[in-house]
Amino acid sequence: MTISTTDFDDAARQRAIEELGILDTPRDERIDRVTRIAQEMFGVPMVSVTLLDRDRQWRKSEIGLGGREAPREDAFCDFTVREGRTVVIPDATADERWADNPFVEGDPHLRFYAGHPLQAGGGERIGTLCLLDTRPRVLDEREEELLRELAGWVQSEILRQNELDDAAAVQSTLRPRNAPELPGYDVAAVSVAAGHMSGDFYDWYPVASGVRFTLADVMGKGPGAALLAAGLRSSLRTLPERDLLDALQEADRLLDADVADLGTFVTAFHAELEPASGSLSFVDAGHSLGYILRADDTWEHLASTGMPLGMGLAEVRSVAHAHLGPGDIFMVCSDGLLDVIDPHDPLGNVRRVLRENGLRGALDEAERLARGATAADDITVMVVRRNEAATEEGTA
Repeated sequence: MTISTTDFDDAARQRAIEELGILDTPRDERIDRVTRIAQEMFGVPMVSVTLLDRDRQWRKSEIGLGGREAPREDAFCDFTVREGRTVVIPDATADERWADNPFVEGDPHLRFYAGHPLQAGGGERIGTLCLLDTRPRVLDEREEELLRELAGWVQSEILRQNELDDAAAVQSTLRPRNAPELPGYDVAAVSVAAGHMSGDFYDWYPVASGVRFTLADVMGKGPGAALLAAGLRSSLRTLPERDLLDALQEADRLLDADVADLGTFVTAFHAELEPASGSLSFVDAGHSLGYILRADDTWEHLASTGMPLGMGLAEVRSVAHAHLGPGDIFMVCSDGLLDVIDPHDPLGNVRRVLRENGLRGALDEAERLARGATAADDITVMVVRRNEAATEEGTA
């Protein structure tokens, strides 16, 4: 069989599919849904979202084919991608171009094929949405248009997924890479998004008197919440010379100016630790999920009466104070953690995990739970432990 090469650049196709990073990834329910709809609409036994690699065709989604890859050589989908148009073959055994094709003479013994190309963001043709049957069939003009529309849906989902992956990668670079160096203290944090992107964020950075810590939770999930979280983080990062309260109130003013019409808000816990004394100053904007686990296993709730940020209120906030003694652990989390721990004894659950697993082990457990089936919200946890060797005059 002679395959057309009309207006086709295979090297560009390969670069595009590799840049998408989609090959050999897990199944995606958003794309699987389209293949199910296609099967139901056309009544065919086999449907595939097929992507072309160097020497293979790999199926991001498939029904009835029994495997996720096959050779690219002699593939119907390779022909469709090269042609760059909808291809319909009513009966392959009656078409001299396809009668001796290995996919016709051998498994899965195809007779009918219909496929439409999928494109990457730059227009490179990277694969197909295709319908297959072991019996001859025909498609009328309306059905061919429906196939093209379904292929466009798949293409949109693939490109959306890639954009979300890129955005998530950018968001991950905004997280602090290393914990601050605080002799006499251990500092750690974890953040897990419920979807691709998180509306939570945590941050820490040095200031003249010590280190500032922030944990915030934007109402909602996904890219919109992530954008607001990034904006708030940037606002606070650019105000380190201001005192704790002024910095948060200025961030609130900027946030309110930007999102007042969106009806959203942000809860936040913004704190400053003076390492030598263990003095912890904080402003809580409607978050109320800051705690200290004392060395004697009692909990102190760092209570809040402040309202969330971005609500357009003339809120009078104030700075509160606490003290970290040797062996004490300061913890602040987003409310997503409450969804995955014991609802009858949440603080007891956290205390047991901290004592039995240590700081890093406790965060590993939080991450495991966050990635489990019960996690429906973003989960972020930040912990600071003052080591027992620390003294009031300084740190060991």
